[in-house]
Amino acid sequence: MGIGKETARQLLEEGATVVITDIKESELEEAANELGASHTVYAYPADTTSTEDLKNLHTYVKEQVGEIDILVQNAGIAGEQGLFHELDDDAWTNTMEINLFGSVRVVREFLPDLRNGGWGRIVFLASENAVLPYKEELPYNCTKAALLSFSKGLSKTYASDGLLVNAVSPAFIESAMTDMLVEDKAKEEDVSFEEAIDIILKEQKVHLELKRRGKVEEAASVIVFLCSDQASFVTGSNYRVDGGAVGTI
Repeated sequence: MGIGKETARQLLEEGATVVITDIKESELEEAANELGASHTVYAYPADTTSTEDLKNLHTYVKEQVGEIDILVQNAGIAGEQGLFHELDDDAWTNTMEINLFGSVRVVREFLPDLRNGGWGRIVFLASENAVLPYKEELPYNCTKAALLSFSKGLSKTYASDGLLVNAVSPAFIESAMTDMLVEDKAKEEDVSFEEAIDIILKEQKVHLELKRRGKVEEAASVIVFLCSDQASFVTGSNYRVDGGAVGTI
């Protein structure tokens, strides 16, 4: 289960009405069936690179549940890996198109809803990479840093509408994205999956003081807090859920 699905589960437990979306229809349907076992969940496929898809999603949401007051923008990719001189324009534009401009499009589409009721929440999923740029992930680093700036700017622009905007920056969470990184390291070093995790912790995540991968529940609980009334005096912030992975204050 990824951070997005776990966030949806926890929001459902808090009594929220939840609409989930994903570009992969089969995985979206599977998640909806799983989450909907004990709650009512709405699901509609959409591609954040398509304004038409997002307009259709918005129409569906309005027809099924009305205007939204919470937006969790979780869609993103790791992008192409490599040192700067190994990456062409496509490696940059593809990552930017999904991670940054996809977020811009989603917010633009749903912003009227979020400003309308006098109470709203936006939470972006950033990353430790926003402030701790790994040399083989420069496009990803830059998109996540841009998301923090985007989030801060929105928080200043729409606070008077009661719209609070924050970001959550996970690091090395047990998810499909980090599974791929671990599997690549395991093949590179010819070791087991668990041994590869130990190598990554020792060589790459030297400040991750808890010496383990985080759990999706640990990231989702912070997101859900930021979506709640308990976070009524929190906006423009970036919450690191990283086990200490970022070595600066």
